[in-house]
Amino acid sequence: MKISCCWLYAISKYGYPPSISDTYRALEDMQRLGFKYVELEGVREENLRAVYEEKENLKAFCEERGLQVINFCPVLPDIVSLDKQKREEAIHLFDLAIEIARFFDCETIQLDSFSPPLEFVGEAPYKDMINFGLKLQVKVDPNFSWNELWEVVVETFKVANQKAKDAGLKLCLEPRVGEIISNTDSILRLMDYVNDDNFGAVLDTGHLNAQKEILPLSVEKLGKQIFYLHVSDNDGKTNEHLALGRGTVDWEGVFLALKKHGFDGYVAVDVGRVPDLDEQYRESVEYLQMIEKKIGL
Repeated sequence: MKISCCWLYAISKYGYPPSISDTYRALEDMQRLGFKYVELEGVREENLRAVYEEKENLKAFCEERGLQVINFCPVLPDIVSLDKQKREEAIHLFDLAIEIARFFDCETIQLDSFSPPLEFVGEAPYKDMINFGLKLQVKVDPNFSWNELWEVVVETFKVANQKAKDAGLKLCLEPRVGEIISNTDSILRLMDYVNDDNFGAVLDTGHLNAQKEILPLSVEKLGKQIFYLHVSDNDGKTNEHLALGRGTVDWEGVFLALKKHGFDGYVAVDVGRVPDLDEQYRESVEYLQMIEKKIGL
């Protein structure tokens, strides 16, 4: 099993997004915890450009410590904006993200689908960063059209997928609570429209468990189109990201289903917003090693 460390570790420890100096600290922390494989993010234009400008030094820093960046995630909410100019600017930034992912020899580049353009009354998902257990209230603008938004999402992911494919990268999307693509069946629908095996899923156990999914069935539905795993646990009531074994996720069922489909990608520990962060990462790695031995991955 190839176990990696999610960027949620850096976010939880150093803020959103971490500064470049804190990015180095986070990578060093990941190495100290025993990880070889890690993620990296670029959050909106300012942080993405900062990572781009620093990429040579960051790569050298990782290589000196035996770290390999295997997934890059540009966080670009405007990439699904209904405003065409904003979308085009975000796609231009996605080109920079592809350069970063190629420079680090990543296998995948990841996008999210972001929150729909609704008016949130009070709390909003991902207003600052990932938050758990929010009570969401929304107002739907009379002029809002789901069909128009869906067309934008489809076109965006077709364009992004072709750009990734041309660069030798796989494009993956993570269904998340409160976003346009929030569950297994919605990403399956998007896959039908994009219609290219280069586009696949990040299966995030924390988000899907909070969506009341039957996780082994999610694996069965997605099959070979699962490119990457984010693993965390929760009680299924909120999208908390706790250490494996601290919630209700059916880990044995998930990994038996993955074994059936021959999954051999990276399994990224995605624990965050917890007081004992390092301990829960160690705990999760030990749990994964136990599962690996138990079911013979």
